Amino acid sequence: MNSFDQVTLVDHPVVSRDLTILRNRNTPSPDFRSALNRIAIILAYNSLKGLPLRKVEVETPIQKTDGYELDTGIVVVSILRAGLGLVDAVTRFIPEAKIGHLGMYRDETTHQPVDYYSKIPQNIQNDHVLLVDPMLATGGSATDSVSFLKSKGAQNIRFMCLISAPEGIQRLRQTHPDVSIITAAVDECLNDDAFIVPGLGDAGDRIFGTV
Repeated sequence: MNSFDQVTLVDHPVVSRDLTILRNRNTPSPDFRSALNRIAIILAYNSLKGLPLRKVEVETPIQKTDGYELDTGIVVVSILRAGLGLVDAVTRFIPEAKIGHLGMYRDETTHQPVDYYSKIPQNIQNDHVLLVDPMLATGGSATDSVSFLKSKGAQNIRFMCLISAPEGIQRLRQTHPDVSIITAAVDECLNDDAFIVPGLGDAGDRIFGTV
């Protein structure tokens, strides 16, 4: 695992293998979803590091001993629709996590995000919020989503994605330097259509079989 300036690049053999499956244009949707889920679990594990704990006492079959519980609420927020593919990985670790949704789509002409839906849990001021989306391309959706979450009181936000472009990282870091980024790959650049190169195409279409 490599870290640089609030960006954590998760380096793992399983991630490298499954990213290859995701990038392959001939991978069918069921195999794409399986590989996505495996990587998402590894990303979620890394995204949940460093959470505050409180000590509790438990009784084993032998004796009493000290244990730990999370000392914070967890909210996972999916940027629709592709972000839905990453939510289950987080809730495997944190079944009690609250789940929010932000609906955005990319205008094909301007390449800018357009908001159309939001449903966020209340009273998230003291919670740790994990914002998830497979792709960090221009950074528009991620930046707007973080701004929206902050307007709702969120103070501790992390962004988790599969693949990121340098342009998206730069935009998110410049606009919200307090938000850490956890990603499985930093690709080369964006093309003229604002798709990540080499990327994997449209993650939402490939997850849901709507290519």
